[in-house]
Parts: sequence; structure tokens; C-alpha cells
Amino acid sequence: MTSGGAQVNIVFAGLGGQGVLKASDIAADAAFRSGFDVKKSEIHGMSQRGGSVSSDVRFGRLVHSPMVPPGEADFLVVIAPDQVEVNRWQLRAGGVLIAPASVDQRALANKKTLNVALLGLLSTFVEIPEERWLEAVRANVPERFLDANLAAFALGRQAAHTEVME
Repeated sequence: MTSGGAQVNIVFAGLGGQGVLKASDIAADAAFRSGFDVKKSEIHGMSQRGGSVSSDVRFGRLVHSPMVPPGEADFLVVIAPDQVEVNRWQLRAGGVLIAPASVDQRALANKKTLNVALLGLLSTFVEIPEERWLEAVRANVPERFLDANLAAFALGRQAAHTEVME
């Protein structure tokens, strides 16, 4: 999806406390480690009270704005099931929705790693080497949570080969 210098637009959405911002930090870091120009923006809303949170990550050869224009997200990664329909308008025609149902959450050692599992799934769609993703996870997750997050990332990558996307 990133060949030829095309810009990639990703919108992360969910509720406060679910790791939306952490997921976008990891994605931006992985893209940067792969040599892309990266821009990121965040809308916190009422994140501390469980309100809606979103973050845009754009990367490519040259990116001018951090905001994904309405209806132009190549990927919409939604961490809260009730935020799927609320944010679907951001996805372009033919874009990919990555929702909580895309991975087997029962297989997660820690439910708080769903955000990283969804990143694992996302990683199979973009031309960022898996090792850059893993470096970004290691750099952004505290050591005591690293094993559970690496396992979640692997689960998400595996889901790409076994699940049908919405």
C-alpha cells in the first residue's frame, strides 16, 4: 500500500484508556523507523472519562498535514466496538476497517493489549517491515508489559491470515 511513495492515512479511534494514543504512537514510530516522513495528530476529547479519542497517523515520502481529510482514511483501526459506526465516515471507499472483532480477544493474555493486537493486523497491510513494528513496540511499551504486547502483536498478524475483514 505504500509503494511508489504513496501517502498512507490511518485513523485510530476508541475510548479513553483503551490505548488509542499508544497504538498511534507505535504506528508512527514504526513508519519513522522505516524512513518515511510521518505526521500525527490527536483528539483527546473526554479521554480521561471514557469519552471518544482519535488519532491520525499519516506517512509517506512527503507528508504536509497531520490530519487525515474526512473520508480519506486508508485504514480505520477501532478499539471500541461501539465506536465503529461512529467513525466509519472517516474511511475512504475501498479502505480497510480493523475492528475489535477482527482478532480473537479470548486469546489475549491481557485484554489491555487489544490495541497492539490490532496493530499486528494492520502491519500486514502496510509496507513497513515486521522488525520495524517490533522495534516500535519495544520502544513504546514498558518492559513489564512487553511480553504480553509482543504476543498480542503476533496474534494480530496471525489473524490477518485466518480472518475475513469486514
